[in-house]
Amino acid sequence: MSNTSNFRAAIQKARTSALVGPNVIRNALPFLGGGLILTAVGTWGGLGVLSTAPGIFMATFWVAMIASLVLFFVARGVAESENRGIALPLLATYSLLTGYTLAGLVSLALSTPGVGITGIGIAALSCGVTFIAARPIGSNLSEEDGFALTKTLQLGLIALLVVIVAQVLFGVFGVFTPTWLEIGISGIGVVLFVGAAVVDFFVLPRTYKDEQYLPAALSMYLTYVNLFVFILRLLIALNGRD
Repeated sequence: MSNTSNFRAAIQKARTSALVGPNVIRNALPFLGGGLILTAVGTWGGLGVLSTAPGIFMATFWVAMIASLVLFFVARGVAESENRGIALPLLATYSLLTGYTLAGLVSLALSTPGVGITGIGIAALSCGVTFIAARPIGSNLSEEDGFALTKTLQLGLIALLVVIVAQVLFGVFGVFTPTWLEIGISGIGVVLFVGAAVVDFFVLPRTYKDEQYLPAALSMYLTYVNLFVFILRLLIALNGRD
């Protein structure tokens, strides 16, 4: 959920309504695609560890989780300074670590009747469809509507982050979310990140110059990874009902 921090920082930088980077999203797309491919590679590696050495997976999962959180803030700062020679390997490593942390969820999806590889494909395809649909909507939002939607989503993402943290803490003590509540949380997460995909096309050209495509790619990457996660969580919750 580091997307919440990135989202808030982007809003603060969008001080004026003028476009400062009309081509920044187009310039960011190759790096967005590369990051998502590396994430898939990281997930594949995590699945390999989970199947061959499940005893060490959780330990390495927490190491990867903490490392990815630290690396996110480092990589974002370096990317925004436009030091591409350092930013690119940092962002590549971040993408691989993020993929590794998704291995447990993907493994659960593969073992859930009614989800499996088809459900994973549906989640990935849904992210692509969201991108295609969000682009014209976000690009054509009025200033008033765009900033109002942005602020609303910011509050929603903060609330979602609080709920997710509470879920994790309860899980540590053996208290797990009921299925109906997991469906609700996952559904809300899907709606919020679909909205975030729309807002990206409004905020990013007002936040970053054309040559600042790396932080823009990171913002979009976080949106689509989180959207994939919540779609997959929703499918698992729906198909995992007794």
